[in-house]
Amino acid sequence: MIQKPRFGSNDEANFFICLKNRVDDYFKESHLSKQGNNAMLFKTLAMLSLYFVPYFLILTGWFSIGFMALLVVAMAFGKAGIGMSVMHDANHGAYSSKKWLNGIMGNMYYLLGGSPKIWKIQHNVLHHTYTNVHEVDEDIETKFILRLSPHATLKPIHKYQYLYAFALYCLMTFSMLFKDFVKVFRYRQYNLRAANTSLTVDFLGEILSKTIYLTCTLLVPYLLLGLSFWIIFVGFLMLHFIAGLILSVIFQLAHVITETEHHNVEENAPLENTWAIHQLKSTANFAPHNRVLNWYVGGLNFQIEHHLFPHICHVHYPKLAKIVKNTALEFGLPYHEQPTFLSALRSHIAMLKSLGRPQMV
Repeated sequence: MIQKPRFGSNDEANFFICLKNRVDDYFKESHLSKQGNNAMLFKTLAMLSLYFVPYFLILTGWFSIGFMALLVVAMAFGKAGIGMSVMHDANHGAYSSKKWLNGIMGNMYYLLGGSPKIWKIQHNVLHHTYTNVHEVDEDIETKFILRLSPHATLKPIHKYQYLYAFALYCLMTFSMLFKDFVKVFRYRQYNLRAANTSLTVDFLGEILSKTIYLTCTLLVPYLLLGLSFWIIFVGFLMLHFIAGLILSVIFQLAHVITETEHHNVEENAPLENTWAIHQLKSTANFAPHNRVLNWYVGGLNFQIEHHLFPHICHVHYPKLAKIVKNTALEFGLPYHEQPTFLSALRSHIAMLKSLGRPQMV
């Protein structure tokens, strides 16, 4: 059984109650829904097109291998975009007020080769509740070559992790093809799966979804294009490595930088702060004024707003950021923010270096 920490009560001034009231007032006064709008619909069509148009162009066999490689790159950006801008909101219930539509859009995660059921547990439950808590937040648990928490065991190889980390980030979506099977058993052991679901059904569901995915991305191109299987497989790896790198980097810049806090689970000891203050201290925004980046990454550069209000669609985050920042500063609480993507990237690399040294405690 996973050891879930308890949150403290260190919020005597009721920061989150005040913040929530202000956010609710904003939506009431603006006559806006907290879910997606026409801009969200346009983005969905754009991301799906970026993924599927190159895919079907490749299947025509009209192009050279070099041009098909460029189409795979476009697919990879579409794949990552679907994950960040469509699937992510939907699986938080923020895409639409209609549950069935959230379900359809949330299942777009199958296009990444992953499982929406597994993702909801790892991301919605473990990561969003226990952000940057060692041995609970699985998004920072690598256990082997990478050390993303100061509470993880330090190994000699971690001294060089800032040099090889980004190569490992490329494996993010590719590794899901195998890790999801392990998580089916682990999450059931942790009692994180509903009691009315069968282990056999869960396991067979993973086999079926991944078989369909591999059929579409490997077998169909191989049968239609008449190319060597190794050429098809290299394209498949390109698709995953580029998408995995994009998704991993965007996540790391929000949680594993020099400014954010990390915590460890101590038996029978609660965390210092309430859940909301914990989110402020363990999360950071970056490049808030970069409209192109914000559009593409689905507002994940506004991670503070997303963690505090995961059920609100990301199209509203730039406006909410002003409310959250002013309220946090008013209550004397931190609001971590890097001005640009590059400054956040530098902070992440500096954190990787620090985590590779013994003095990083």
